[in-house]
Amino acid sequence: MKRLAILGSTGSIGQNALAVVAEHPHEFEVVGLAAGKNIRVLAEQIRMVRPSLVSVQDGAAAEKLREALNGYPPVHILAGPEGAVAVAAAPEVDLVVSAMVGAVGLEPTLAAVEAGKTVALANKETLVAAGPLVMTAVAARGAALIPVDSEHSAIFQALEGQRRDAVRRLWLTASGGPFRTWSLDQLAQATPAQALKHPNWAMGAKITIDSATMMNKALEVIEASVLFGLPASQVEVYVHPQSIIHSLVEFVDGSVLAQLGWPDMRLPIAYALTYPRRLPLNSEPLDLGKVGQLTFERPDFTRFPALRLGYEAAEIGGTMPAVLNAANEMAVAAFLEGRLSFLDIPRVVEETMAAHAPEALESLAQVLAVNRWARQHAQALVDERA
Repeated sequence: MKRLAILGSTGSIGQNALAVVAEHPHEFEVVGLAAGKNIRVLAEQIRMVRPSLVSVQDGAAAEKLREALNGYPPVHILAGPEGAVAVAAAPEVDLVVSAMVGAVGLEPTLAAVEAGKTVALANKETLVAAGPLVMTAVAARGAALIPVDSEHSAIFQALEGQRRDAVRRLWLTASGGPFRTWSLDQLAQATPAQALKHPNWAMGAKITIDSATMMNKALEVIEASVLFGLPASQVEVYVHPQSIIHSLVEFVDGSVLAQLGWPDMRLPIAYALTYPRRLPLNSEPLDLGKVGQLTFERPDFTRFPALRLGYEAAEIGGTMPAVLNAANEMAVAAFLEGRLSFLDIPRVVEETMAAHAPEALESLAQVLAVNRWARQHAQALVDERA
């Protein structure tokens, strides 16, 4: 039985991971959960899987959780960033599902790696902000990093048994989000409610907005470059509205391998939890006759400049990807609050990047300091526009 800790348990990935656990209770034991402030859902999860250790965002959330549980079931409750780190590095944990959203997931994910855990990684921001540091720690500590993002899981599966020097290019697919066919004039008027209506995937608010701007794909290009050891120039993007092909690997002989499936996050999660085994899942078999047609488009960098910014940050390297990520988190939060227009999201990111003097990446402390600076600078830009 594999013992799990799930970071970000109340989010979309965390809930899907627990759904996989519920389908195969004899395969897994959940010993730790880390969440933010969604106490109602977290309390339900605690009653369902009875972990021994739980962490929440802060002391106030911890007190609300104690009141919600009223002593049953008994669980040790921690709070703050230190609590999430403790859950990730707990000695009894075999595998950590890293599913916190944003740069907040960096420290606990790195703690899991430093502790030599197997990490099922859904927190792409960790590799965007500090990829070289994380991969160095993975090698030094004998940890394992298995991607959970559907695109990176698809590449991971397609590369199984292949020689890496035979790879010519990686192709990430993108749904195009809810605004794939919108004009710039329409995008200028886009509302948070419209941006949150993703056509294919059920995800959290931040990731859904990133999909609408295509910043999600920008972050994934950087993540793929780090994970698979290729320059970002060898990671390309197709817009694939049906979300059936999750990514492709092109080899030097011209052949291409792809991984297909319905857009269901339980599939890559289950693969990461039991790799190299596969679990049977209660899911609908893929019916290509029902799908009918698979189409592909090149991304439009004019209407969706966030993707261009991702490539630029990857090419510059060092601390610039961390700035890209931090500025985007602030801009997306402002858009969701109604303080920033949709088209201003990438503008705030680009202006923050332009104001940053990139440095070689050397330490976690440096990454955290750059993250703070970028957030402050982006917030000032948001305030000017608001």
